[in-house]
Amino acid sequence: MFNQPIQLNLQPFLRTAAALTLGFAAVQASSLAQEEGASGTQAPTIQSPTIEGAAAKITADIRAAEAELAALREGATAEILPLSSELRDLEEQLRTASDELKAATRDQSDAAQQLVNLTKTITQRRDEAAFVSSLFDEYARNFESRLHIAEVQRYRAAIDSAQLAVENDNLTQSEVFAAQAALLDVSIERLTELGSGTVFKGTAVDPEGLAREGQFLLAGPAALFRSADGSAVGTVQQRLGSLEPIVTAFGEEPDRLAAATVVEDGSGAMPFDASLGDAHKVEATKETLVEHVQKGGAIIYPILIMAALALLVAFYKWLTLVFVAKPSRKKFNGLLAAVAEGDEESAKRRAKELRGPAGKMLQAGTENIRRSRELMEEVMFEKVLVTKNRLGKALPFIAVCAASAPLLGLLGTVTGIINTFKQITIFGSGDVKQLSGGISEALITTKFGLIVAIPSLLLHAYLSRKARAVTAQMEAQAIQFANEVSRSEKFGEDAPHRQVARATSLTGPDSQSVRGQVVEILGELLGPMANDASLAGLTSPTGSPKAKA
Repeated sequence: MFNQPIQLNLQPFLRTAAALTLGFAAVQASSLAQEEGASGTQAPTIQSPTIEGAAAKITADIRAAEAELAALREGATAEILPLSSELRDLEEQLRTASDELKAATRDQSDAAQQLVNLTKTITQRRDEAAFVSSLFDEYARNFESRLHIAEVQRYRAAIDSAQLAVENDNLTQSEVFAAQAALLDVSIERLTELGSGTVFKGTAVDPEGLAREGQFLLAGPAALFRSADGSAVGTVQQRLGSLEPIVTAFGEEPDRLAAATVVEDGSGAMPFDASLGDAHKVEATKETLVEHVQKGGAIIYPILIMAALALLVAFYKWLTLVFVAKPSRKKFNGLLAAVAEGDEESAKRRAKELRGPAGKMLQAGTENIRRSRELMEEVMFEKVLVTKNRLGKALPFIAVCAASAPLLGLLGTVTGIINTFKQITIFGSGDVKQLSGGISEALITTKFGLIVAIPSLLLHAYLSRKARAVTAQMEAQAIQFANEVSRSEKFGEDAPHRQVARATSLTGPDSQSVRGQVVEILGELLGPMANDASLAGLTSPTGSPKAKA
């Protein structure tokens, strides 16, 4: 419609233009002829219409053209009005079409945006579906791990169906969800049943290791089993390394009968294990002392021998120290009174009445009561040293045991760890039971080493203290006795016999000892060159000719 041309008749205009052109050409030719005539040149004869005729013709043509132009204008005007109306209609249609195009473009953009949003929504829903599916899968695994060992057989089909549906590529997402939702329904039903207890059939292993068909009763965390023939009745639990429920029989007959009745009838008094089977496990792990010691390996035996010897020595030394006789305070005070009175015979008699090492020490003191205090003290100190050595005998062995036992325990620890690493090299680190031997050896030897060392150390300290107490008492009594002797008028430093002895020691004996020391020194210096006779002459106090000869 917009490409239709507007037809105009231009032929009259062309003819008029041609006539005007011929007229102008004739006029020019006439004027050219006149100019040539004036210049005396003869122009060629041209046969053409007259000017008047040409002008008239041109005028007629012009009028005809004007008339034709007027007619054309009228025709054009008549044709333009409908065309203008049609153009307005077409422009209106164009605006309408343009608006429709814009609306369609907007709709197309909105549709594209909706398609993008829908694609994102679909992607999110797929991610959510995958997340929900993973949650269902994790729930299925956790559900299996939370089941009692007696329930695994009952819900095995639902668990396997939910877990295998995820790995089956032939199933749609809705079918996978249906399988997983079925497991969820089963778990909800299980929770409802556990509140009031449930009874179901299954298979369990009796204490003899035989698989038996029977009936389970599950109430909360507690489970009971009764075989079909009633021979196996007890609590149900799982043992390490076994995937089947294990029946632990009741220790008492009334509990067994009550359990059999409640499983068979579904009601009645139910024996309940508050430890949920842990008591049986703890009981199974108990071992005798011999079994415990045997797990310590070869190092445990030297430790035990050392413990026995240390205990025997400590017991012997304790008996020795307990039965050490101690002089009574009354008799000792009587001895001191006799010394103060200067009665030597009474002092010796009273000293003999005193018992134990302290009595022997005081007897030696009374026997040397008239000698110097230094000698008397040395004699009594000798008795103290003898008693101290006798009481301290074998105590170092206990100290050696106290120091050596932890070292032996450490040696056992090292050997146990070495054995553990050997087991890891052979069996790997997955099986803990294979590693328990080396670990037990390492810990048990350390344990027994400390058990031996700590009491041995305490016994050594106690016995050493007790021995020191005996010798300390002897030393105290010796000092008291020596002080009392020194204060006595008959036996003290001011006694007459001690004055005479002191004077004698200042004259003869001292000069004689000096002379002997000189001879000894000369003999060491001169050696074989020295004359024995001359040396003997030096020793003669009188210087007689016989001595000189």
